[in-house]
Amino acid sequence: MSYFKEREAEINGSLLAVLSGENIIFLGPPGTAKTQLAKNICQSIEGGKFFNYLLTSFSTPEEIFGPLSLKALEEDEFRRKIEGCLPTSHIALLDEIFKASSAILNSLLTILNERKYHNGKEIIDVPLFSVFGASNEFPEEDDSLEALYDRFLFRYRLTYIQDDENFRNLLFRDHGDFKPSVNIQISAIYELRECAKNLNVDPDVELIILELRKSLQLQEIEISDRRWKKIIQVLKVAACSSGCMAVDRTIVLLLQHMLWNLPEERENIRKIVFELVVSGGISTEKLRQEAEDLHAAAIIALKNDLPVKVICDSCGEEFLLRQGIETHHLSHKNHSYTLKKDGVSKIYPYDNLVKEIDSINETMGKKSTLTSAQKEVFEKEIESLGNRIRRVKCRFEDERDLLRSLIETNIWLSTLDGKEALMLHDSKSIELVELETIISKAQSMLGLESRQVKPKPQFAEEKAKIIVPDSFSSVNSFMKEIGSRLRLK
Repeated sequence: MSYFKEREAEINGSLLAVLSGENIIFLGPPGTAKTQLAKNICQSIEGGKFFNYLLTSFSTPEEIFGPLSLKALEEDEFRRKIEGCLPTSHIALLDEIFKASSAILNSLLTILNERKYHNGKEIIDVPLFSVFGASNEFPEEDDSLEALYDRFLFRYRLTYIQDDENFRNLLFRDHGDFKPSVNIQISAIYELRECAKNLNVDPDVELIILELRKSLQLQEIEISDRRWKKIIQVLKVAACSSGCMAVDRTIVLLLQHMLWNLPEERENIRKIVFELVVSGGISTEKLRQEAEDLHAAAIIALKNDLPVKVICDSCGEEFLLRQGIETHHLSHKNHSYTLKKDGVSKIYPYDNLVKEIDSINETMGKKSTLTSAQKEVFEKEIESLGNRIRRVKCRFEDERDLLRSLIETNIWLSTLDGKEALMLHDSKSIELVELETIISKAQSMLGLESRQVKPKPQFAEEKAKIIVPDSFSSVNSFMKEIGSRLRLK
């Protein structure tokens, strides 16, 4: 039975936040089931204590951390009665968290990060697994609020239900109260974290993380070292709870929910994460740029002026140089061209136009202006880039089934994310075929022979499993059971 519509990613993130001991924030309007989600997850933890409070600018520390102990004051000690308040809870939901007063903020920062609370002279270990923060608005520019915001590793932007059928079910289908059919013990969560610390990270995941950091820095999106460190541990917990022996690249897809600072950054970061994960850290965009640059260089190196007048039949642009036609074609691949020869005009698609121009040049005795040294340089560059493209293409072809297997094993990925990753993988494979075509055109233009090196397959191993201790072997089944009952399938 489903209790939450269109919340699969948020449910996965909430459960993973609890297991990994991180905090999660929901940004969005009221009435999007934030409180109910946090409360139901807490019910699934055996012996879990839940704390829920709506903060305002007038909220006092007593409301969050407990009233002052009168008995302690009689002994000249400043101490609070914390039982039943935030410092003794396992899961907490703080609504409108960015409205917290400065009196609350300092203690809150310590609890969120170190899980410690200073109660008078005593420093108390707070049993919190996760704090769920919620806000209808983004925090204003304030150093204290930025520090608070940075403590929330998982970030989600919630909206109201979009699908009509889901909305109808929400209104007219009575699902009853949520009663967890399976519980997880607190001790199992702690042991899961300990086991996850020893998990290895696949080399391609390291490459993806480094490339991702560079890409974000180029866009002036800075992620603190503390967040990166926490992210790696979360990935290990996600892999361990999925029963994996190492952090594989599909786990990295979860970073789309941990890296954005501003809501407008979400889609761009999501795109970068997906492209790097699908390609294993290899930028196919860079390969395309290199191929197009090499092709353009070949055009320039050859006789560049056109032997006849050429006009774009679609937009009327006139060309004097062959390079101009090539540049125009890259942006307008469906345009056709009119070639005027001996007073007769004839329309050609691009590929046929190029062949006709080459034929006219050959008839007129115009040959390539390449010297033997230039030809040797082009030959080496084309062979090197062509083989690199073919190796990546072979890798994509060989690993699709493995990628699908990894996605199916990964219990943390939403259905939408899994499908999108496979679709992107297929589109990248098609793109690599197009890059091979660009290289072949450059070879043909320069009169070079194709020298292909058959790359060896790089991925043939099936995903291995890790044998987890009996004390938390139920974590995987717990996740699947609770997740299936909470989310819409």
